[in-house]
Amino acid sequence: MSLEAKDVAKIAHLARLAITEQEMPVYAASLSKIFTFVEQLNAAEVGDVEPMAHPLPGQVQRMRMDDVTEVDAHEKFQRNAPRVETALYLVPKVIE
Repeated sequence: MSLEAKDVAKIAHLARLAITEQEMPVYAASLSKIFTFVEQLNAAEVGDVEPMAHPLPGQVQRMRMDDVTEVDAHEKFQRNAPRVETALYLVPKVIE
């Protein structure tokens, strides 16, 4: 995929980047290479590839038990709040 200067200008505007006219060809070439590489990655057949939990074969990640270790104390914390309604903290409006 080949980008033109107007494409780079649009991308720069969206990213809030200030790119000069002298820098435009460099950015266009670099971004074109990136898009070409992404197109190559998209062309790879990955339908039969199984997801893996670890990039190295034979390695496993230690897992911990998914147990609750703390009690629900939101009522205790909300006792200190100036205003609470239906288990939600009420705060003053700051945007008009």
